[in-house]
Order: sequence, then C-alpha cells, then structure tokens
Amino acid sequence: MNVPAPIRWENGKLLLLDQRRLPGRVVFEEHREVESVVRAIRQLRVRGAPAIGVAAAYAMAIAWRDGDDLEQAAAELRRARPTAVNLAWAVEKMLVALSRGVDLIDAARAIHEEDRAMCEAIGKHGAPLIEPGCRVLTHCNAGALAVSHLGTATAPMYLAHEAGIPFHVYVDETRPVLQGSRLTSWELTQAGIDHTLICDSAAAHLMADGGIDLIIVGADRVTANGDTVNKIGTRSLAIVADYHGVPFYVACPSSTIDPATATGAEVVIEERPATEVVASIPAVAGVKVRNPAFDVTPAELVTAYATEFGVLDDIGECLRRKSVRKP
Repeated sequence: MNVPAPIRWENGKLLLLDQRRLPGRVVFEEHREVESVVRAIRQLRVRGAPAIGVAAAYAMAIAWRDGDDLEQAAAELRRARPTAVNLAWAVEKMLVALSRGVDLIDAARAIHEEDRAMCEAIGKHGAPLIEPGCRVLTHCNAGALAVSHLGTATAPMYLAHEAGIPFHVYVDETRPVLQGSRLTSWELTQAGIDHTLICDSAAAHLMADGGIDLIIVGADRVTANGDTVNKIGTRSLAIVADYHGVPFYVACPSSTIDPATATGAEVVIEERPATEVVASIPAVAGVKVRNPAFDVTPAELVTAYATEFGVLDDIGECLRRKSVRKP
C-alpha cells in the first residue's frame, strides 16, 4: 500500500503519525503520557474513529505501566472526542481487562490487532460491490490513516485494486480541514488507485450526470437504529444519492456501533474551532462561524452496512452476530 500505519507500538513506545502535516511531511511523534495522547486526539494529529480507539487503548496501557490513576485517565480520554464511539469503547475494554488482571499492554495490542482483522474483513466483504468500470464516491478519510490497516470505506477499494479490478474513485475534498484532499487523495495516490478530487459541492452534479455508481463512506458512530454519524457533509450526500438512485453504503466495524444510543438525534455533535473554517481567509477574521464536525445520516438513506460480518441491510444483524461470536 505504501501508506504508513498511523499508530505504532515499538519497544514500549507509542508513536503516532501527525496527520496535520500530511501530505507534505510524514512525521511520527512519541507520546509518553495520557495528556499527550488526549491533545493529539483533540488536535486531529491522530484521527478516524478506529485509530482514536487504538490510540486511547495504548494511552491507558501507558498510564497503567506508569502507575497513574486509570479512572482519571479514562475520563480524560473519553472527553477528548465525545462523538467517536470507538474511543469510549476501547477505554471500556481496557477497564474490563484491568478488572480481570490482564496485562494492559497486551490488551492494547489485542485491540490493535482486532482492528486490523476487522478492516481486512470489511474489505473482503465489500470488495464485490466494486465491479469493473465502477465509479465510486467517498467522503472525508475513512482510509488506512483512520484505522490500523486498509481503512473502512477504502478497504474494499484496496482489495478490489489488488485483485486487478479497474474502477475510478471520486474523492470529496471535505471541508473545512480537507481530509479528503489532504489524506484520502494522498493515500490513493500512494496505492496507485485511479481517482479524481472534487469539491464537496460538485458531488450532486456528478450524480445528476450519471457519473457515480455507488458511494462508500465510513462512520464515527452508528446508533442502534442504524443512523450514521460521520464527517459533516455525509448527510447531504445520502440525500442526493437517494434522489438520484445511487446506492449509499456505510463501512464500519462493529466497534463503531453504539447499541446504547437509540437514534442519531441523541448524539452530541462536536463543534470544532472557528479557526478551522476561516484560517485560509484571514480577511474575515471575527465573523461568526458554526463548525459542526459531524452530521447524522438517517438509517433509511443507507443502502447497507459493510461490516466484518458481511454487507448487511440491518445494523442490528451485525450486533447479533457479534454477540454470538463472544466467548
């Protein structure tokens, strides 16, 4: 793939790829304490729901190794990015491991490996969606940089490309911090996948012209009814896709599903700093800004969910299969 894994645990050290510097520079930073990891999560140095969860797991392991207060560490991590459910999921898994007397470094490694396996499975199940000559649209970055390996939305693309399937990807630039143009486009370039970068507002035009065959996006949280919380702009895509009859798929591991939250209306949507919107246009400094990081796509607009258990019409089926698999 030629895409660096965003999280490394080497010789007892946690190394996180600073994604703010991409695509210009590939820089890994060492993190030695929970507070440092919390800052990295808040500042989008490490981002993507699964990757945030893995980073949080290693932060908990570091706190345990250093004899810090684990409950306090857990609370600080949960507050770092409240919308991304993988963060709280990973922290809870680490606390359960602690209660069972498990070595927390081993527990963090297990979460890391589980994420790799789930991405592989999503790719395997989702790859048949991409047929020869297919034109795929994706939003934000749900690629290898957002997880441990392959990505979620991009996992089917990587495996289809590996299998020699010819297809084309349209990448939304994704406002306001350009995670599509800075990260997804860079990833696909590294992998040699044919793609075109477009402005977010051009997606509807391409669909109207019949230029898109399917859409695959990732998710930061999927609620019990199947509502999908993802990067701002995802809801707009789903509405336009429904109007034009374009299939709309959400790729997510079961760790991103939040069975404790009934619908997307109950999710607190994170607001990001105004500076992210106006940084490139200082002449309007001081203007009022709304910068919600996510929006909610209603379940009825989702064609199916690509998960580690298969491409499923009902997100509840993923939860049922996960429950059966538990020891």
